[in-house]
Amino acid sequence: MASVPLDIGLLFSTTGSYRALGSAMLAGAKLAVAEITADPSLPVEIACHVRNPNGRLSQYFSQAEHLLRDRGLTHVVGCYTSASRKEVLPLFEKYDGLLWYPSHYEGFETSDNAIYTGAAPNQHIVPLTRYMLRNHGKQAWMVGSNYIWAWENHRIMRESLLLSGGEVLGERYFPIGDTDVDGLVEQVLASRPDFVFNNLIGESSYAFIRRLRALSEAQGFDQAERMPVISCSLSEPELWEIGPEAAGGHLCSSVYFESLEGGSNAAFVRAWRDMYPELGPTSADAETTYNAVHLLARAVAAAGSAELTAVRSAVSEIVWNAPQGRVRVDPENRHCHLRPRIGRSTPDGSFELVYEAPAPVKPDPYLVWEDSEVAVFPGETGRLRLV
Repeated sequence: MASVPLDIGLLFSTTGSYRALGSAMLAGAKLAVAEITADPSLPVEIACHVRNPNGRLSQYFSQAEHLLRDRGLTHVVGCYTSASRKEVLPLFEKYDGLLWYPSHYEGFETSDNAIYTGAAPNQHIVPLTRYMLRNHGKQAWMVGSNYIWAWENHRIMRESLLLSGGEVLGERYFPIGDTDVDGLVEQVLASRPDFVFNNLIGESSYAFIRRLRALSEAQGFDQAERMPVISCSLSEPELWEIGPEAAGGHLCSSVYFESLEGGSNAAFVRAWRDMYPELGPTSADAETTYNAVHLLARAVAAAGSAELTAVRSAVSEIVWNAPQGRVRVDPENRHCHLRPRIGRSTPDGSFELVYEAPAPVKPDPYLVWEDSEVAVFPGETGRLRLV
């Protein structure tokens, strides 16, 4: 059988304030390409066009336009932040391309020109919110980088707290890359919330976590136990960036952790370490990017073509045995069915599971339904939610 040619763009920031995340995502994509190339059962011949926007929105736009208009590509796997995704998505609609977006995100979006392989809000923030209300209390401080990811996550958390009789004690935003967090840490410690919801990204997050832990210890306060930092984005490579003195005791809601048991993940971790011994542990960001490339290649093989309409139709028929478990793209909203999990970080840079949904959950990017699939409290039943 003749191979189908597939040119793909890989658009990740491997320099800049969130370089650790972009580097992990690019590595996950390249690992998938290597596996597909070596698999005789997949008649797809992949050529990669790698671009590094340096974490700058203007470069995301110009480089995406170069890939779509000048190189004539149809498929691009890329972007980490929601700001970068929203910056480039109009280009995909203009040039009729397909963005394979592999990051967890805040939801409230669908597009005929995007496939979303990361977690939707009902697969990460909703389980985390319910877990915290049940186990840690109802008073929160919220901090985030100043763009839509943090704004929307905070809105969802705020609504949940208020409906449960809780409150937000404080809320602040910082430019991406800003590490001047001493005043923020002092405010948080003075308030003593039940938990801190952290939606800072990259260097801003690492600086906040290190400083919060250091000042807490100086005051004799057990921050990890009494006031945990929670997020939907903290990953294993970032724990390495933070360092062992402050890496332990944080809660993260995700669909993948390197510590997951199972044959598919064991094989993925072995392949990752063989190919990237210098990168340390894998992560959800790497895994969902790896999944995106595998899903794309299998859809192209099934369609016999890289044409957008054919691939978009074929991908919803594929079930991929991913490292996190079985993954498939929902035909209605082009987000993936994924299994929510919550992990507690350890000083050695890994996560221990504290919660796992019984099965993959249908994506609900607009949070139209609050249903028992992601329920933490026994006896919850589905109800339509106004958005």
